[in-house]
Amino acid sequence: MQSQQGGEEGEKSSKLQPRPFLGVLLVVVATMFFASMDTTTKYLTMRYNVPMVMAVRYMVQVLLMMTFLAPTQGRSLVQTTRTGLVTLRSFSLVVASLFFGWALQRMPVAESTAIIFLAPILVVLMAGPLLKERIGIMGWLAAGGGFLGVLCIVRPGGGLDALGVACAFMAVAANVTYQLLSRVLAASERTLTMLFHSAIVGAICFGSALPWLLRGETPSHFHILLFLTIGFLGAMAHFCFTLAYRFCSASQVAPVNYMQLVWASLLGWGIFEHMPDGLSMVGMLIIMISGLIIATKARLEERRMEAHLLLKKESVTAGEH
Repeated sequence: MQSQQGGEEGEKSSKLQPRPFLGVLLVVVATMFFASMDTTTKYLTMRYNVPMVMAVRYMVQVLLMMTFLAPTQGRSLVQTTRTGLVTLRSFSLVVASLFFGWALQRMPVAESTAIIFLAPILVVLMAGPLLKERIGIMGWLAAGGGFLGVLCIVRPGGGLDALGVACAFMAVAANVTYQLLSRVLAASERTLTMLFHSAIVGAICFGSALPWLLRGETPSHFHILLFLTIGFLGAMAHFCFTLAYRFCSASQVAPVNYMQLVWASLLGWGIFEHMPDGLSMVGMLIIMISGLIIATKARLEERRMEAHLLLKKESVTAGEH
């Protein structure tokens, strides 16, 4: 599951090197990594308990970050300005990961992923009253479309496991909290720092329970490799997303996020021989369109802000003369 990228926006403004094609390509690769991680997670949770799978994922991610980032980042990798909120954000991701793992255990990858993509649409609605952001008619249309798309997927008679659907919605709620906190913290915290804290909190929460989770069959060498692969895929996905924000803006990245639905459908079909039925595919398409409306809204607001800043700069320059 994507641990969504709201925090990246805080750094991209000062480090943007306009190369949109490269940025979009990095996001496509990142979404492939995320879908591969979710598919591998589903495969393992069919044989092992979800917290155990998550424990290995987060511990591997911490080890990779400490190996490759700590030598260059130093203390800045752990230094935070608003530690309490950073920790709460990390814990929200832990809860989202746990419930999404349970959802994957009971439902196909594509449908689970589609429901999770309701989160960024809900963020737009909640950002209005909580963060004083303007919703506008496009935001309301996107929200309505997103809910309609989810209803197409989880409709009565659709064959999805009821408990799995409930877990997916719990994951959405936790993910919304995570993304809202990402927006709040974007101005004061570094992206890599928040990413590292998320991995640390996940490793501590799931790792501390590991002694009670080690039961059942002993993992084969192949399964051990898959356990390690999950952490690697997650770390690489986050790295590609972080790097993408150096080359293109958040509003350019947002529409490409929905490639994850395509990858999830292809991998679910290739690995588990599951292809969503016609109405579920319609629901996924509606969710994708709703997400594109949100991305368009963000792009228009970005251009409006750029025009405002340019006008203000010109006014100051004219005043000096």
